[in-house]
Amino acid sequence: MTSPAAAGSIRLDKLLWYLRFARSRSLAQAMVVAGHIRLDGRRITRASCAVHAGQTLVLPVGEHIEVIRLLAVPGRRGPAPEAQACYTRLGTGASATGN
Repeated sequence: MTSPAAAGSIRLDKLLWYLRFARSRSLAQAMVVAGHIRLDGRRITRASCAVHAGQTLVLPVGEHIEVIRLLAVPGRRGPAPEAQACYTRLGTGASATGN
């Protein structure tokens, strides 16, 4: 059986945890289920949604909204520099609280 990273896709909750946008996988699942994540412009509410390199994610990070493009599917939850090498920031939107 091959790993999801080897197949070129990964679950959205696992990706958020690997890329250090969530402190735990359960928090990542809660973010997704609450509808806070957009994948290529579509609101995603299934934590098991497959994400591939080249896709764009919009997600809340602290008080701001981050827009990132996934460059590579990470194979593990490594150190922050390793995680940051897997995506590029396209911009920071308005505050997540609407202010």
